[in-house]
Amino acid sequence: MQYPTAWLQGVSLGESIACKLRLQIINEDLKSGEVLSENRIAEEFGTSRSPVREALKELAAEGLIRLERMGAVIVGLNLENVKELYDVRYLIESFAQQRLAGTPQDTLILQLEQTIDRMKLAVKYNDYVEFAFQDFSFHEAIVVKANHTRILHLWNSIRQIVMTVILVTTEKSFAEGEQRMNWIADKHRSILEGLRSHDAENIRKVVQAYFADSMLTLGHTLP
Repeated sequence: MQYPTAWLQGVSLGESIACKLRLQIINEDLKSGEVLSENRIAEEFGTSRSPVREALKELAAEGLIRLERMGAVIVGLNLENVKELYDVRYLIESFAQQRLAGTPQDTLILQLEQTIDRMKLAVKYNDYVEFAFQDFSFHEAIVVKANHTRILHLWNSIRQIVMTVILVTTEKSFAEGEQRMNWIADKHRSILEGLRSHDAENIRKVVQAYFADSMLTLGHTLP
């Protein structure tokens, strides 16, 4: 699996290296316990060690590697780690959606409907990368719309790892066929119904049900 080039536009070289290593770690192309050498990574990417250090610091902050004197030791991301990540996503997205309950969100809902349509189009053309990108964009649009500085800061601290997990799980889900993927796309419509209700408690229940279902399927799609 290659990291989509379009997803790397506008990022620094260090961030680009981090993205590619992150994908290899989460997809278990790089195994837990392996040691990463700055020199070897710099040679592989044709760069100096400075952006490599930047990348490794980012991955260490995410808990994917552990920095030691011998080099960077891969910690990896097991199922329990991903469940914890989804717990954080639930807290962020539930708060964001409930914050939007008080005012009409017609423009946002239209944007989200169009995103679901693009997800279904990606299914038609068997494009798991586009599906994953649209899926991620759906959720990020809601968080951004909530217009809460600290919540957005928290989201930004996990957005790259969330995006990568979605990419890995989407590729594996595509193997289950179009019907399954169309169901996943349509599942997002429950969130739209929650937003249309303008009721914070109803929204909380909708988001809770959405993430409970997502947690049930995680074990089937991760390495």
